[in-house]
Amino acid sequence: MISIGIDIGGMSIKGAAVNDEGRVYEKFTLPIIPNENQDITINKLIDTVKKYIKENKLENEVVGIGIGIPGSIDSTKGICTYSNNLKWEDLHIVEKFVKELQIQTRITNDANAAALGESFFGAGKKYKDIVMITLGTGVGSGIVIDGKLFEGHNGKGAEIGHTCLDFESDITCTCGRKGCFEVYASATALIRQTKEAMEKDKSSLLWEEAENEKKVNGKVPFNAAKRGDETAINVVNNYAKYLSEGILNVCNVFRPECVVLSGGIANQGDYLLDKVIAYCEKYDYGYPRSPKTEIKIAEIGYDSGIIGAACLFFDK
Repeated sequence: MISIGIDIGGMSIKGAAVNDEGRVYEKFTLPIIPNENQDITINKLIDTVKKYIKENKLENEVVGIGIGIPGSIDSTKGICTYSNNLKWEDLHIVEKFVKELQIQTRITNDANAAALGESFFGAGKKYKDIVMITLGTGVGSGIVIDGKLFEGHNGKGAEIGHTCLDFESDITCTCGRKGCFEVYASATALIRQTKEAMEKDKSSLLWEEAENEKKVNGKVPFNAAKRGDETAINVVNNYAKYLSEGILNVCNVFRPECVVLSGGIANQGDYLLDKVIAYCEKYDYGYPRSPKTEIKIAEIGYDSGIIGAACLFFDK
C-alpha cells in the first residue's frame, strides 16, 4: 500500500510516496514564497503532485494523499482554518486536491502528523498509545490512542503546550494565557532562561559558549553544563524540571504507554532524558501503583512529517 505524505513547513514543502512499511521513495520539494496568495501556493503544490505521480508511474498505486500543516486545522472538513506562519486562512485544501487529482486526501496539524509517524515507525512503534511532545519554538504535541490520532473537536484539541504550569506566572504565552507549559519548556523558553542566568553571572561559561546574548540558542546551556559550569547546570536542571512537570500532567491525564520527545532540544538525548526520567520516577508518574509510562527520544527525524502524513491512510 502506498500513499503520498506531504509536510508543509514555514519555508518549504516536501513530500514523497511512502509504503505501509515506512519506506520513503523519491522526494519532491516546493519553496514557500513569502506573501504569495494561498490559492496560488496550493495550485502549485497540486501541479507538483500531479507531475510526481505521473513521472513515478503511481497512477494506480496511490491510495491517498496525507498533508501535515502548521496551524489550526479542521481535519473533518479538510480546511486549514488559520496558519499564522503561512498566513493561510479558511483554505479548503482537501476539496481542491480531490477535485484536481481525484484521489482521497486528508489533512492534519503538522505535530499530529509527526506523532503518527513516530507511532507507526519510530520510537512509539511498539505501543498503541503514545503522546509526542515537540520542543521547538513552541511546545507542539500529538496524541495517538489505540493507533489512531486524537485531535479533539474539529481537530482543535491536543494542544498540550497550552496547559498551565503556573496560573500566577508573570510570563504571558503567545496564546494570551499566563504560565503555559510552552513558556517554560520550549526552546524559546530555554533561551530566555539562559539569558536571565547570564545576566546574573557574568563569569559563567555561558558567555563563552554564546559569545553574546544574541547568539544564545538551545545548545548553549547544555554545552556549558557539560563543561561543569554551575550556572548552566542550574539552567538545565530547572528546564528539565519544567519539562518533567508537563510530562507528569500528560501521564496523569492520558496514561500513555510512551511519551516521545522530539525537536531540537530533544537532540540532547540521554543527557536530558536521564534527568527527566529520574524526576518523573521520583514522583511515581503521579500514581505509585499505575503502569509505567516509557519516555523516549523520537527516532525518525527529518522525514517524520512526510511519513506521518502518509500514515493517515495506514492502519497500525
